[in-house]
Amino acid sequence: MNLYIGIALVFLGQAIGWFQLNAQYLSEWWSDKPWITALLLGAPCSVAFWYSWRLIVDETGSAWTARFIGSSAGLILFPILTWFLLGESMLTPKTLICFGLAVLIILIQLFY
Repeated sequence: MNLYIGIALVFLGQAIGWFQLNAQYLSEWWSDKPWITALLLGAPCSVAFWYSWRLIVDETGSAWTARFIGSSAGLILFPILTWFLLGESMLTPKTLICFGLAVLIILIQLFY
């Protein structure tokens, strides 16, 4: 169960990180406030990643597993959020292949 909580936290951290970087494109208000964005979103993002790393490594005994899951989670979440919130399509061959590979990497880390 801790492994799945860790994975959920990694996705949460990736989502917060996405908003930290892209809020400036979602709202004019955020466009010139990097310090406010960093202070408001940076700390929760870091805490989510810290706990996700701890839970995944403790559960699997491997920092590599935490790293591959963390990176792949970002490659899964980024195109989805970018497509829905910024209107940039993820339906290109290059993006879909990378998306599929990221899903495959997570499945390998969980079930191989």
